Amino acid sequence: MDSAPRRGGSRACCVETLDNGLTVVVSPQPALHRAHVALYVRVGSRFETPKENGLSHFLEHMLYRGTPRLPHAHDVNLAFESLGGYLYAATQVDFGVFSVTLPPESLADATSLFAEVMMDPTFADIDVEKEIVCEEILEDLDDEGRMIDADNLSRQLIYPEHPLGFTITGDEERVRSFDLAMLKRHHARHYNASNAVLAFSGDVDLDRAIELANTHFHRMPRGERVTAVAPVHAQKRARFELVENVSSQTELRVCYRAVPDRSEMRPAIDMLMRILDDGMSTRLYHRVCDNKGLCYDVSASYDGYDDDGILDFAAGVQHARAAVVTTEITGLLTDLARTGPSAEELEKARRRHLWDMQTMHDSPEELAGFYAAGVLFDRFETPEDRAAKNAAVTREDVRALAELLAQPERLNVLAVGLLDDGEDRRLEDVVDRYGPP
Repeated sequence: MDSAPRRGGSRACCVETLDNGLTVVVSPQPALHRAHVALYVRVGSRFETPKENGLSHFLEHMLYRGTPRLPHAHDVNLAFESLGGYLYAATQVDFGVFSVTLPPESLADATSLFAEVMMDPTFADIDVEKEIVCEEILEDLDDEGRMIDADNLSRQLIYPEHPLGFTITGDEERVRSFDLAMLKRHHARHYNASNAVLAFSGDVDLDRAIELANTHFHRMPRGERVTAVAPVHAQKRARFELVENVSSQTELRVCYRAVPDRSEMRPAIDMLMRILDDGMSTRLYHRVCDNKGLCYDVSASYDGYDDDGILDFAAGVQHARAAVVTTEITGLLTDLARTGPSAEELEKARRRHLWDMQTMHDSPEELAGFYAAGVLFDRFETPEDRAAKNAAVTREDVRALAELLAQPERLNVLAVGLLDDGEDRRLEDVVDRYGPP
């Protein structure tokens, strides 16, 4: 067993590799009164083919359905809840997570149960689960069965020929085509030691956590690490798409192709995001809402992948305001590309980021996710490392990043709503006229 303790400041994190190749991350938080165990896996829609789209998400659901010892979903849920927690699961574009938070005295039994569910699924009641997932898919469709979810549609616009443009859930036709053989193959390909990170945090003893990992996860197959094809950035000009939908507002997505999560510019991304949208005193809310009253809800986020990234502005607006809100949002990035942030803005962003890194030590879920994702995607760092890198970001770093992103060939604008009285043409004109800073 290879052991590699890693430390940052006075906080310790231990990273060890079991004999089967599974990486185990242990980050004790002895002041807390709950323990946490999680498995992070390289799985998701970006690793799927068009025929398989939605299989990762469906497999997540099926792992709940039972084991040889616990034959029904109710049995699995009752077992976890009797230990003081409940099994949480989520599938993202490029990873999946299963976790449970519960009293420290339940950790040993929970780890045993956790391993059983992850490694010994029976995939029972597959037709029942198909009905549940198909109901979930309906949430993103209109009465005619058309996709109207702005997040899904914006990714399809940005990545029209790449799995990063797939929906996580897939569609009903694909879900109904999944069978036991497909589930078993997908489980074997992704849920193995080469594709996973096991994380312990909270009120856990380091040596005891490693012992539990060895006892219950040593039999996880080694497998092979899955890889993904990087998207090609072939876009030459700004793109616009309108999806008509009867609703009270238009959902806007103003998206810029950004830098990957592992880019050297990642710290500047952190600072840019906090300058744009980290409370109601930051640029986005102040400009669009406080100052001009153009909408009630507006936000900015960064989605980072191994090989690409997206800066995503989202807003729900009156149909007649779609063009002006898009103009204000694109103008924000253009302004930062020209002049950068003020010294006061950057200093505030640094402080708020530092506070978040510090308070992460109060949350076993956040700390486990921070470390596990770092190991899973080969970018391990401590919260203290991240804070130090971000503290070194300069105003020029943020300005240069904004200039890089604010190019027409990186812009994709999506509107879902009813743009009448020429608003569709006005919005399209805003996009067509958009130029470099």
